[in-house]
Amino acid sequence: MSTVLETIDGGTRYLEKRGIDDARRNMQMLIARQLGCTRMDLYLQFDRPMEESDLSPLRESLKKRGEGVPLQHLLGFVWFHKHEFKSDARALIPRPETEELTEWILQRELPKDLEILDMGCGSGVLGLSLAAARPDWKISLADVSPDALALTEENARSLGLTNVSLTHSDLFSQITGTFDGIVANLPYIPETERATLTREVMHDPALALFSGDDGLDLIRRFVPDAFHHLKPGGWIVLEIGHDQASQVREILQTSAFTAIEVKTDLSGVDRFPFAKRP
Repeated sequence: MSTVLETIDGGTRYLEKRGIDDARRNMQMLIARQLGCTRMDLYLQFDRPMEESDLSPLRESLKKRGEGVPLQHLLGFVWFHKHEFKSDARALIPRPETEELTEWILQRELPKDLEILDMGCGSGVLGLSLAAARPDWKISLADVSPDALALTEENARSLGLTNVSLTHSDLFSQITGTFDGIVANLPYIPETERATLTREVMHDPALALFSGDDGLDLIRRFVPDAFHHLKPGGWIVLEIGHDQASQVREILQTSAFTAIEVKTDLSGVDRFPFAKRP
């Protein structure tokens, strides 16, 4: 009978042969999920025998991971800004850059009673994280995908949030009223890059990834309407692709936004355009 350590070692070799990055951590996470413990708990259980009742489903998960199914989908959750969110194929897996955007917004000195819109919310990690950290804010979350909104609703319910509302909307088609701030992590990958994406990324919904030949089709539609859904002095902040800053800046300028600046992510990439409505 294999022990926990032997199972970790064997699974790690299996994943490495199939080109999975950080294979050992992946294997540890899969075992921890199966045994109902944390990854750190495994270090105290290396000699624990693995029962067949645990090994059988673990083999199936290991096979899927080797085929490129994202670890987050196999675990069923992802950690994002201090909270556990349900994660599956209905919405984009949150990226570290989006967590940086969340932190940046929360670090700003902003009033208590704000109305914020999270457009293209996906699984809701950005808007729901803001709602959890700022219970006095009213957060509206919108997405064109009913599946993504259902996932957002499940996450909102698990966090016990009462200061959020959800709307099924193709950008602003079903949005009424104005907001103090609008945040958006819209699809921004060019269709021309589809063939270059990893197996893991291609498990995300295409609707959440691609936006025309240059990746900016949705942003071109979104920005002018966002201007008219902001209160005077309201602000907008986006997450964009690594080489799109100059084009997005021009789109914001053309739409009459002012105070335009682009914040860098931790890698030094111009990632987060910020602008205000006069």
